[in-house]
Parts: sequence; structure tokens; C-alpha cells
Amino acid sequence: MDTWYHYLLLVVVGFAVGFINTVAGGASLISLPVLIWLGLPPAVANGTNRVAIVLQTAMATAGFRSKGVSTFPFNGYLGLAAVAGSLIGAYLAVDISGELFNRILAIIMVVVVLVIAFKPGVQIDTLQERLTGRYLWAGCLAFFFIGIYGGFINAGVGFIIILFLHYFHRMDLVRTNATKVAVVCIYTIAALIVFIVNDKVIWKVGLVLAIGNMLGAWFSSRISVGRGDGYIKGFLIAMILVMAVKLWFFT
Repeated sequence: MDTWYHYLLLVVVGFAVGFINTVAGGASLISLPVLIWLGLPPAVANGTNRVAIVLQTAMATAGFRSKGVSTFPFNGYLGLAAVAGSLIGAYLAVDISGELFNRILAIIMVVVVLVIAFKPGVQIDTLQERLTGRYLWAGCLAFFFIGIYGGFINAGVGFIIILFLHYFHRMDLVRTNATKVAVVCIYTIAALIVFIVNDKVIWKVGLVLAIGNMLGAWFSSRISVGRGDGYIKGFLIAMILVMAVKLWFFT
């Protein structure tokens, strides 16, 4: 992978992935096939993609904070819980194979979009966030298991996180996205270490991809704050449907 236009392609793909992942999720289903098409083995593509995800989510977190949106220390508690799970998932992913798993994930995506489309909305003006006590403990337990999946492949985890935070913790979608990117950043650092130890990361490729990811994440995080919940919900439904079709018919 030494041709200059391959690196230009990575930046362009990275921008799209960073934008989509920040406002919704599932865009690793774009970047992973591109990395494999460029000649990386699946496990190496999975590990290399984590470099871009860490920098993308760090940039998105900074973008939300620049607009005054932060859920610290709540996001830190969930992130630490997810770290334990992500270490397990990353070890499983070192020798990843995927067709059956992609089919299962496609079904999950359809279920997610049905929930988003038909579940009664939470009224934002009467929204009461539930971030402490038993809700915090339940959230930490849930994010341990979310971390296992995130450490394993990560693609589509944003959909799960958004649904859980919005409907269980009663967070509006802007604060949900701000929490999501911070948590993903924390547990992906742990997962990336596992891939590094197992020599499954190509740094040059990951850092070039990350340039696009960071630009897309910064742009998306600032736009989503201004556009609000309606914009995020519509984008989320569209992306879930696209990812489900890709997983089921094009694996």
C-alpha cells in the first residue's frame, strides 16, 4: 500500500467515517472493508482501524466540549466499566472471522431501527436524566458487555450505546452522543493496546485514516449540537438501514 492515492482515499473515507460515527454509528463497516481491500488481513484491519477510532472520538469529545456539552464524570464511570469488557473482546478479535457474526449484527440493526421508529419519544422538556444510584450501577454493568462487543469489532456499537443512554438514562440525543464518543474513546484505548501487543496494527495506515476521522468527527460534533435531536434521529435511522442491508447482503 505505497501508492499516493491510496492514502488520499484513506483521508476521504476517514472523513465520512468520523462524521457518521460521531452523529450515529456503524461507519467502521465502511472503513474495515476499505482497509481489507487495500491488502490488510482482517485482524490487522481491525486493529489498525482502532488508531483512527481513538483519535476520532478524542476529537469529537473536544468538539462537544467546545460547545459546552460534557457528561463528566458519568462518561468516565461507563468508560472504565467498558474497558474490562473491551479487553476480553479484543483478545477474541485477534483471530476474527465474520460472516455469521455480520448476519447476527444485521438482525440487531433492524431491531434497533424498529425501536427508534416506533417507541414513543421522550419529551425533552420533561426529560429527567437518571445518572446516579442504581441507574449508574446498571449502566456500568451494561457497558461492561457493550465493551466486549466494542473490543471485538466495534462496528455498530454506537447504535446500541445511543439507545441505552437515551431510553434508560433518559439523556437527550446531543448529550447521548457526547457521552458515546467519550466512552468509546476510553475503552478503545484499552482494546488498541491488545492489538498492538499482538502486532496487529499498521501505524502509518492508521494515522493517515485518523486524519480524515478527526476532521469528520470535529465537523459532525459541532453540527449535531446546533441541529439537535431531530437531525440525529433521522440520520441514525438512515445509517442503521444502510448498515443492515450491507451486512446481510454484501458480506
